Amino acid sequence: MRKLTFILVIFSLITLSSCHKKQAEEGDFKVSDVHCPQTAEGMSKKDAGKLPVITFETTNYDFGDVIQGERLTYAFKFKNTGKSNLIIYSSEATCGCTTSTPPKAPIRPGESGEIQVTFDSKSQKGKVTKRILVGANTYPAENIITITANVSVPE
Repeated sequence: MRKLTFILVIFSLITLSSCHKKQAEEGDFKVSDVHCPQTAEGMSKKDAGKLPVITFETTNYDFGDVIQGERLTYAFKFKNTGKSNLIIYSSEATCGCTTSTPPKAPIRPGESGEIQVTFDSKSQKGKVTKRILVGANTYPAENIITITANVSVPE
């Protein structure tokens, strides 16, 4: 019984100490920065104009001719041209040979960022196209960026 009481006291202290509120700092984002894509369709034009907008410099990149086994990286650059903080919550490729790394911090209106995309050609050959689905608090909530390459098998 003492053991259980001791564990409960420790658990309570840990819980209480982790509940202190941190004062918001410049650059922090609020819950209202994250918008539900399902409800965005019913938004008025006035409200829709307050959303962030992700504007890519380009949504397609061609690595050109590559030798099978090369690992190639490209940074898709973008700018938040909307009215509120842009939050990228996912970026997923269509296969395991491609990985992507989005920024973790919110992108303020007018600021820029990039999504690093790495393509591993070791199990690929011929003309390949890989899509990366980028999920963000925008409308529409999903954007697609694409990489292509022509993979040659070494002789």
